[in-house]
Amino acid sequence: MSVLSQLNVIQVEGLTKRVSTLEGDLTILSEINFSVKSGESVAIVGASGSGKSTLLSLLAGLDVATEGEIHLDGDALSKLDEEQRACIRAEKVGFVFQSFMLVQSLTALENVMLPAELAGDKNAKEQAIGLLEKVGLSHRLAHYPSQLSGGEQQRVAIARAFIGSPKILFADEPSANLDSKNGHLIERLLFDLNKQNGTTLILVTHDEQLAQQCERIIHIEGGKLELISEGSAINVG
Repeated sequence: MSVLSQLNVIQVEGLTKRVSTLEGDLTILSEINFSVKSGESVAIVGASGSGKSTLLSLLAGLDVATEGEIHLDGDALSKLDEEQRACIRAEKVGFVFQSFMLVQSLTALENVMLPAELAGDKNAKEQAIGLLEKVGLSHRLAHYPSQLSGGEQQRVAIARAFIGSPKILFADEPSANLDSKNGHLIERLLFDLNKQNGTTLILVTHDEQLAQQCERIIHIEGGKLELISEGSAINVG
């Protein structure tokens, strides 16, 4: 790998994804090329059905490309099996989904602790309490998801995503299911924690205003990369 590639936490080369249908092969993504530097904030935008969520799944190793390569922090994902990709995700990646994805039978504290406990971290509880304090939920540690508002559940999900200090955070429409006030709060939290922790943030959204808060914006249209532009954050950070 080149010296330039080593500076990038994500390197995407000729990425193509096709699926088989009754009508024949359907190309979802075609010949995508871009890179992301460590600590950078990047938005992936596009209309519904443009392929942006598929791209996120491929970047995180949740799906496998038909052609091309993704280097995730130096690892070529195409050369790894599912178990190896899962290990990479556990070590280096955090996720925030629009549907929260909390375990309903666990408290807020237990939900945040879970990834660290599975990784054998003996300081899981201490880390989880600290993160819940950061997202303003120190008074909700013992509450279950059903006892929390949507905004509070998403804050728990963000705290869980940052436990273990992941190098890369993937967020898929993180504020889509929230009202405007809570949505803005969640967005601010993501960017604040991104800066405090030096975490690379990859954000999928249809919201152009949210995308503009990132340093760069990747525009996907019809499965193709149409444009990479600068967001407003590039001018202030």
